[in-house]
Amino acid sequence: MTKPDLNDFAWFVHVVEEGGFAAAGRALDEPKSKLSRRIAQLEERLGVRLIQRTTRQFNVTEVGQTFYEHCKAMLVEAQAAQDAIAALQVEPRGIVKLTCPVTLLHVHIGPMLAKFMARYPDVSLQLEATNRRVDVVGEGIDVAIRVRPRPFEDSDLVMRVLADRGHRLFASPALVQRMGNPSSPAELHHWPGLSLASGKHIHRWELFGPQGRAR
Repeated sequence: MTKPDLNDFAWFVHVVEEGGFAAAGRALDEPKSKLSRRIAQLEERLGVRLIQRTTRQFNVTEVGQTFYEHCKAMLVEAQAAQDAIAALQVEPRGIVKLTCPVTLLHVHIGPMLAKFMARYPDVSLQLEATNRRVDVVGEGIDVAIRVRPRPFEDSDLVMRVLADRGHRLFASPALVQRMGNPSSPAELHHWPGLSLASGKHIHRWELFGPQGRAR
């Protein structure tokens, strides 16, 4: 038996419920000849007679009635699947796995999550606050909120910029007194510094001033 065409199953249901090819054709806005041909091809693939038809009579066979009931159930389930997706789009629900840096959770994300959960009670949040490098795909993360400079690395993931905030470079008065007041950004190359870098990655500073960028 060849692979079934589910469109033929749906057309067969309409033909049975409309009581004929002409009425089904009008309901579906399809030519009567097309429906008749497709049902005939369906019968040939199945190797059974689904409908007994003459110029005056249209009767569904016993096998055809059994087949109709299964096809109808298929369409009902398909509609239920579509309705379920539509309901999710109207009112979000389900489990969302979220990750963000620890500091960001305390400063910004925490209050937002409380409001989100109050607004969408059917959404269950699974949160991991961590500063480690997360494998978004491998760990099944739905949303990863990160703080990083542009440009972002190439990725197939969908990325959105939630906020664009500049960074500042500060030095303690004691350090300036010991190292001297720098006259150019180049002099900072030999200054001791602290940066939040992960693993063995090198953290490079790019400083911007009135004359443009200076590394």
